Amino acid sequence: MAKAVRLSDIAKKMNVSTVTVSKALSGQKGVSEEVRAQIQKMADDMGYIPLSTRKLHDNHRSYNIGVLISERFLGKYSSFYAQMYQKVASEAIVNESFSMLEEISCEMEKSLILPKIVKEKKVDGYIVIGRLEETYLEALRTGSRIPSMYLDFTDNRRSSDCVISDSFNGGYCLTNYLFEKGHRSIAYVGTILATGSITDRYLGYTKAILEHQQQVRRDWVIDDRDLATGEMDPAAYFKLPKEMPTAFVCNSDLAASMLIHKLEDQGIRVPQDVSVTGYDNFLFPGLCDVEITTYEVDMREMAKKALRNVIHKINGENYRKGVLIVEGHLVEKNSVQSI
Repeated sequence: MAKAVRLSDIAKKMNVSTVTVSKALSGQKGVSEEVRAQIQKMADDMGYIPLSTRKLHDNHRSYNIGVLISERFLGKYSSFYAQMYQKVASEAIVNESFSMLEEISCEMEKSLILPKIVKEKKVDGYIVIGRLEETYLEALRTGSRIPSMYLDFTDNRRSSDCVISDSFNGGYCLTNYLFEKGHRSIAYVGTILATGSITDRYLGYTKAILEHQQQVRRDWVIDDRDLATGEMDPAAYFKLPKEMPTAFVCNSDLAASMLIHKLEDQGIRVPQDVSVTGYDNFLFPGLCDVEITTYEVDMREMAKKALRNVIHKINGENYRKGVLIVEGHLVEKNSVQSI
């Protein structure tokens, strides 16, 4: 029996990415009509059979997986979740399935308007990347009744299936790293309770501070964003304390970059005068001249677990329920100096 033509085979012939082929053949945006026609012709010439047709003839099944992300997380510089979506899209292709992204506007959240891909039953299951309002998550749950997974957050109201990074251990690891470098006066940058991950990283920071018999000082816990909207504004937040620490643990690389600019405006150099760490190992190019020591999130592994679990749920198969925690690792760069 001849081997079935895969999306990756077409991509190789066309010298484009597999994601581009997937978008072209599934009718998604992001591909010009000219390129779409060329890819379709190549697919026909190679004898490609869409999985939606192929699964009628054998036991293999493919799926349409929805991906929902709030517009809050897709701003000019907040492209971490856009990158995470790309990982999910790639994993979908590996599993011979298609992903469909829909941006959730603030108005949709407020008015409890369900995503189009859910209302029109275009997807077999969906993954939510980044926290949405709890009332909206409840509306999704009761209004769709299709399998779902949460990626990079947990639902506070009820037990849910989700994949998150090990934020507690990441905050703990970064703070211990600063102690190893000789620092004893260490502050935390992040608005507590703004997100679960920010809070978990703070708790890891707190554990390390207490284990080194240091005091957790309230004036060294520095807000970086609005608690309600999540908007990060260097003018309104990142207030430097009167008594400066020698190092800062930031809840993200974006927060670290904003803090570094704030310090430089005050004539304080990083790392010569103070040290700074971030989290994620992801920063929009050009935002910061200092390479930030950070804790890298394993986005690919997180995406893989979320995608495979939602497929298991669609199939009614056994899967690991509840919260799955994916470990990361410390990445040393140039923003920390020993004292």
